[in-house]
Amino acid sequence: MSTEASTAAAAACVGVAAWLLGGRHQGVRRARLLLAGGAGMAAGPSPWDRGVGELRRLRGRLRPEWWSLAAGLLLALLGASLIPVVAGAAGVPVLRRTRLVRQAGRARERRADAVIGLCGALAGELRAGRQPGEALLRAARDSGGLGTARDGVVAAARFGGDVPGALAVAARQPGAEGLLGLAACWRVAVDQGAGLADGLDRLDGALRAERDQRADLRAQLSGARATALLLAALPALGLLLGSAMGADPLRVLLHSGAGLGCLVAGAVFEGAGVWWAGRIVRGAEAL
Repeated sequence: MSTEASTAAAAACVGVAAWLLGGRHQGVRRARLLLAGGAGMAAGPSPWDRGVGELRRLRGRLRPEWWSLAAGLLLALLGASLIPVVAGAAGVPVLRRTRLVRQAGRARERRADAVIGLCGALAGELRAGRQPGEALLRAARDSGGLGTARDGVVAAARFGGDVPGALAVAARQPGAEGLLGLAACWRVAVDQGAGLADGLDRLDGALRAERDQRADLRAQLSGARATALLLAALPALGLLLGSAMGADPLRVLLHSGAGLGCLVAGAVFEGAGVWWAGRIVRGAEAL
């Protein structure tokens, strides 16, 4: 590896170390000021703290997918080629989609938990002696299980409308499928005079059991995810080992025909492997 590349790599390492240690350095400085009785507080932050603060704000503004482009720029500097920049830019939309999918999954889980809370709160209000409509109004006020369809369900309960139909509409939201069970319990209680509170207790237990089953399945699949992540990181580890041994793999991969061929083939197989591993995990979660 050339002297310029070594210098760039060293500068990058120093920047990352400063980023990681900045929070601890700032905490130590605050503790010293506190123990000193606030003396020197008016002096303001040091240049080190200001620089670390700017880096932390920059990290908060940047989405995780943009680090793909940053890594591509770093590799482009080390390898003196534009190919890593193009690859890093191509990885930005892929990582953004992955982030959005994960966010949607977390939102779905939170809404499912809110539906369980709604069923429990509604059963408690009914056992306290309130009528179903009033109980639903109070439970909906204290819980976010209805999501964006809350106004429609509340209006139906308040003015004697079709509450099961409004609940069925609310159940179309991702993660709110348990509201279909609530709608069925409500319809049976109104049409046949059955106990709504007892039905809600059974529905609450079923939803909790389903949630626990999903959590147990995710725990069992965590090993498979970790293995797939480790296999995906092996090429980067190989590049680091090659650089440490003085083989200069970036020059071979980016500035020779055989290296470019190996790079393209490796990227194709790597992408196919990651996609296939993710497909297997998603298929197991959907069972």
